[in-house]
Amino acid sequence: MTTTTPEVGSNRWYLSAAPIVRALVHLCVPMAAAMIVGAVYNVINAGFIGSQHNTSFLAAITFGTPLLGLVMAIGGVFGVGGGALMSRLLGASENDAARAGEIKRVSSFALWGAIIVGVVFAAIGLLLLHPLVSVLGANTAAVPATTAYVAVMLAFVPVLAASFCLEQIVRSEGAARQAMIGLIASTVANVVFDVLFILVLHWGVAGAALSMGLANIVTIAYFVTWLTRYNDNVSLSPSWFSLSPAIMKPVFGVGSGELIQSAFLIVTSLVLNNLAANYGDGPLAAMGVAVRIAQVPEFLVMGVTIGVLPLLAYSYGKGDRTRLSAALRAAAITVGVITLFFAITAFLFREPIISAFTANRSVLAIGVIVLTAQLVAMIANGFTGLITSLFQATGKSVPSIVLSMAQGVVFIPVVIVGNLWFGLPGIIWSLTVSEVMVLLVGVVMWLAYRPSIARGLAEGSAERAEAVLEGAES
Repeated sequence: MTTTTPEVGSNRWYLSAAPIVRALVHLCVPMAAAMIVGAVYNVINAGFIGSQHNTSFLAAITFGTPLLGLVMAIGGVFGVGGGALMSRLLGASENDAARAGEIKRVSSFALWGAIIVGVVFAAIGLLLLHPLVSVLGANTAAVPATTAYVAVMLAFVPVLAASFCLEQIVRSEGAARQAMIGLIASTVANVVFDVLFILVLHWGVAGAALSMGLANIVTIAYFVTWLTRYNDNVSLSPSWFSLSPAIMKPVFGVGSGELIQSAFLIVTSLVLNNLAANYGDGPLAAMGVAVRIAQVPEFLVMGVTIGVLPLLAYSYGKGDRTRLSAALRAAAITVGVITLFFAITAFLFREPIISAFTANRSVLAIGVIVLTAQLVAMIANGFTGLITSLFQATGKSVPSIVLSMAQGVVFIPVVIVGNLWFGLPGIIWSLTVSEVMVLLVGVVMWLAYRPSIARGLAEGSAERAEAVLEGAES
């Protein structure tokens, strides 16, 4: 058996031996920054589309959003599942360098698996384009624009899936700064292409979709270049592609939770919007404002919960129980500080904050209540996300899938019953109630799986490496 010692200051050193606070800053701050930049771009993109003064364009973007979420989930199946497995194998290879060779098989399977499934999804979507547009809910006036937007997006599905997958592969190595650079480069390229295709050439929503696809090609080029030049562990060559059950089981076991969660998010959004629409435009507008306000702390929290995943996975693969516990504890404290600070601040200044977005008194009154409910839900969701990351990092596919399903399974009956019993207030507080219930489920499952995680950490390096590769649940 041979061992490897990461060089001080390297990306891998942050996963292996850096002080926990430095490791969290290295991994989480770039992730949060990239997500906030992406959120700012969404606002700019909406401005580009709005500048065309065509309401059907804005409607087309709205109708296409669920499809985009599903496409990104395809990349997530392979990226999140493959990235978590790669981080565990990196940790295991610190005690047994021979395990590093398995990482090449996992990375190749993740990338080419995402591309292949993306091609199949794109082909089916284009063949069924018109029925798909109808399912998305486009009305007569918005059908032409939605069709154009969805058609171009479908053509780029393999690109979008590969881009998201590569981001997870890069982050699995602890290269959070490189992942941030790739995402920001994509955002900048997207803005440039938007100016060209929307403002100059006036291609409308087709231009917006084309901009998104080409921008992700820029991201892919950056990630592939960096991985090829500076990383010896990862291989993107098809020659390493393998359909071995030892790879597919842990990748799909963890990654499928991403697909399930995205599917439920689409369903819950449709249910919530349809129920709220019965009470007029005011509640929908208030919910839209509250969601935008809550996005800032939510993105910061996601930066922590997603950013810490490679550190948890590496520590588990290495068998370093002390580091795993310290990382989890520090991440939980960080999530608590962020959520409580923003929740208290936003609650104290809720009326002036809502007023900055709307002058409508009825929307303002409802918005204050909606924002309060959203902030409480944000706190619960932050800790649920951290527990989910722990399960994904340790290869516990069953609880990670259960938590992904629980958010949809619990919310739908809660919002329906809330609407029937309490009307609009029941709808507003349904997300809060369901998020708290899901957090309780997560805590119970965490307590139930703690002995299993502890046994995995206590195993010898050879046995643990086998369990890491096989995705054992024991």
